[in-house]
Amino acid sequence: MTKPAATNRHWASMNEVGFVAGMRLLFWIFRYFGRWPFRIVLYPVLLWYVMLQAVPRRASMDYLRRMNAYRAVRQGWLGVFRHFAAFAESILDKMLLWGGLFKTEQVQYHGQEQIHAQMLTRSGAVLICSHQGNLEMCRVLSRDFPDVKLTILVHTKHAQAFNRMLGQLDPHSQMDLLQVTEMTPATAMLLAEKIAGGGFVVIAGDRIPVAPQPRVACAKFLGQDAAFPVGPYVLASILQCPVYLLFSLQMDGVPQVRFELLRESVRLPRKDRDTMLQELIAAYAARLEHYCVQAPLQWFNFYDFWYIPHLEQTDASR
Repeated sequence: MTKPAATNRHWASMNEVGFVAGMRLLFWIFRYFGRWPFRIVLYPVLLWYVMLQAVPRRASMDYLRRMNAYRAVRQGWLGVFRHFAAFAESILDKMLLWGGLFKTEQVQYHGQEQIHAQMLTRSGAVLICSHQGNLEMCRVLSRDFPDVKLTILVHTKHAQAFNRMLGQLDPHSQMDLLQVTEMTPATAMLLAEKIAGGGFVVIAGDRIPVAPQPRVACAKFLGQDAAFPVGPYVLASILQCPVYLLFSLQMDGVPQVRFELLRESVRLPRKDRDTMLQELIAAYAARLEHYCVQAPLQWFNFYDFWYIPHLEQTDASR
């Protein structure tokens, strides 16, 4: 059944509205007065946003309803408010990181030995991340460890104001971003060079491509099929490199970065291409679900994630 147009908008069409402008003011308040004054002023901003923005509000309600089957979470408007409050806190942490005010020594790493071992091979890998927690921790910390070279594939058009603001806090915040709307041969060659040089290519695995007929596959996520992009796995097969998962979240107030090996290599034979892609995406979705249940308010996809777009039904012919 086709859902109303208002509820099945692509994530890239979501506007930033005044949220970034509000966060700029709140960052100033935090900088001079601390986190509790920041939170006191934050609540009216959040209330305004939640009341006026119906699409993200409904998306949050839907997500929390699904999550409640796995872990008890607050429902309704209060649940949405808490969800957006966590989102605002994550944006503040991004700004603090680039402003040099975040205590990076508090970050706990898990699975980093796998990344160190990969670096010893002098060849890089694909890191598949998600819109959970605060990925900026990895980008900033990579500057402190110059041997780790990250190239992050993004579609920044939907967040130009926020990226400009990060750039004002620290020009280095834009250094490792590569805007990609589609994977061209030239882009693949560039990324192959980075992998061969020991670099890591970071790409999100939980948002479908910006295309009229996105190349995706479906997997169970929180009890229902959802569309996930096949691009990260096709990219890994082209680059002939390992695939790791990267999750960033806070547990008991402690920021964590977790690395997990998904596959030593990805092979997509023409005959079994679709089957292999389904298996890879199902494995990713299972791990994403695991961490969402661990930190249910820290997954920030405020659109109809379970809406299935018009898909390219077969990827095997490519």
